[in-house]
Amino acid sequence: MQGFPVASSDRVPLEDWDRAPWNRWSFQHVREIVPTAEVWRGTGEPWNLPQQPRDFGGIEFRDADGVARSLADFFVEQYTDGLIVLHRGAVVHESYHNGMTPRSLHLSQSVAKSVTACVAGALVGRGLLDPAARITDYLPELEATAYRGATLRNVLDMSSGVRYVEDYEALDSHIAATDIACGWKPPRPGFDAPACIWDQILTLTEADCAHGERFNYRSIETDVIAHCMERVSETRLPELISRELWQPLGCEESACFTVDPAGYALACGGLNASLRDYARVGLMLANGGYGNGRQIVPAAWIEDTLTCDNNMHDEERKRAFPNGGYRNQLWLRDVDTRVMMARGVFGQLIYADPDRELTVIILSSWPEFTSIDRTITALNLIDAIAADL
Repeated sequence: MQGFPVASSDRVPLEDWDRAPWNRWSFQHVREIVPTAEVWRGTGEPWNLPQQPRDFGGIEFRDADGVARSLADFFVEQYTDGLIVLHRGAVVHESYHNGMTPRSLHLSQSVAKSVTACVAGALVGRGLLDPAARITDYLPELEATAYRGATLRNVLDMSSGVRYVEDYEALDSHIAATDIACGWKPPRPGFDAPACIWDQILTLTEADCAHGERFNYRSIETDVIAHCMERVSETRLPELISRELWQPLGCEESACFTVDPAGYALACGGLNASLRDYARVGLMLANGGYGNGRQIVPAAWIEDTLTCDNNMHDEERKRAFPNGGYRNQLWLRDVDTRVMMARGVFGQLIYADPDRELTVIILSSWPEFTSIDRTITALNLIDAIAADL
């Protein structure tokens, strides 16, 4: 996408804009590709993040194969766009790569799920949502779907029994239909995709297990939660995130969500924000929901997030997180510790460690959707930084 005008051979194709190699450019330019809605930062002063720079250039860590690597290696080999590290509330490292700047808005992918759930937690604290209530108490239209009988808790923890195939490479999967319904991909001849996300939710009439039986990652669960949030608050998601999180958090930049043809903001992956503002979210999580001089997310919600087990996780996920868990749309690195993570495909990560007073944000544009080896490598780097601090 270089040149004035951009040559036809260099333009990002709409049907593949979020795939490699185009994602190296597109993840920082989403507003130029698909429609978005603003998450306004408001008019308040930004939450000040003190600067206490440390030199991590000499840090050595091991990649997933046990090979020694440096921070400079990580930036190149892991397709890093931005890295920020905060220790005891101060920025000790902040660097930008691949053309990213402090003002760039970077696509978060499924980190958006955790951000959305933070606001869901605020609504729970206010009594507008109840995790024990049935989804159909908020969205009675779903009585005709496989969500009948599921609780908000089931959906928050992705343990509903609704059948939703999250195969990123399969052109006939549910997630492929979501890509079209949300407006990320154009309609495809011969593939009958819903017109918007709400319409797709209404098509989910099959179950593959009982509600609460096991964890199964389903992106659309977050959109079910977001529709509950919009219904009880009578507020569109971008405005709700602005009012309940972005403004109280003292974010520097207005963020944005991609929106579907019905104007719905994609809660499961459409948030775009700056590196420092993702850091503010992470720091707030590490501080028990407290940030910018106020309690933003109830402390009880954060504590509840930390109370889960890993019995429902499959063996593949246990390779990266042998004792990990998932609750309230956040990953736990180890259920016996207090490390919370927000994770997105192609290498997006918010890492919040209350006990080590450490917050790390990594924004990337991997060539693969997911990679356990890259995830392990990133965690090894974080552990090396923590040890150095």
